[in-house]
Amino acid sequence: MLCFSYWAELANRQLRIMPELISFLKKNEINNKVVQVAHRISSDYQHQELVLIGVLKGAFIFLSDLMRHLGIPVKIDFVGVSSYGSGTSSTGTIKLIKKIDIDLTNRDVLVVEDIVDTGLTLAYIVDYLKTLNPKTIKVCALLDKYERREAAIKIDYACHRVAEGFLVGYGLDYNENYRELPEIYRLKL
Repeated sequence: MLCFSYWAELANRQLRIMPELISFLKKNEINNKVVQVAHRISSDYQHQELVLIGVLKGAFIFLSDLMRHLGIPVKIDFVGVSSYGSGTSSTGTIKLIKKIDIDLTNRDVLVVEDIVDTGLTLAYIVDYLKTLNPKTIKVCALLDKYERREAAIKIDYACHRVAEGFLVGYGLDYNENYRELPEIYRLKL
């Protein structure tokens, strides 16, 4: 039987290697921003059906909350791309890992993204969606991280603009960790 001091030492060792999480956006702030953006989208697409395309994996929580606040009919689908690997910056190589299942021909499409950083991944997704002949394509981002933008990509709806830092929580991850956190934190490594 292992003694209590072993477990205490193990916990202390894990705490020393865990990165620090610094509060960035609280639950109520996130909710207020999502509601505001949902009202703008609903107003812009009155009497129309909109296809929401969530970018996996990070946008699934934001997409879920956003669509529940929309006052218009929607269809949803997901696109999966990979560009980060296990680090905090993009590898520069973008791969499509999940294609769209819904026919987008002559439909209004809103890409829902958790965070737009360099914009390279989003530009890749928009170019892919254009090949599916939608009527319109707009972009909605939970976070617009404009400091590192490399691609000329328009964010039509942004809940919050952020200048710097690596953010986790509310679907955003670091090496597949922290997505489940109900608020958004800066990750201090």
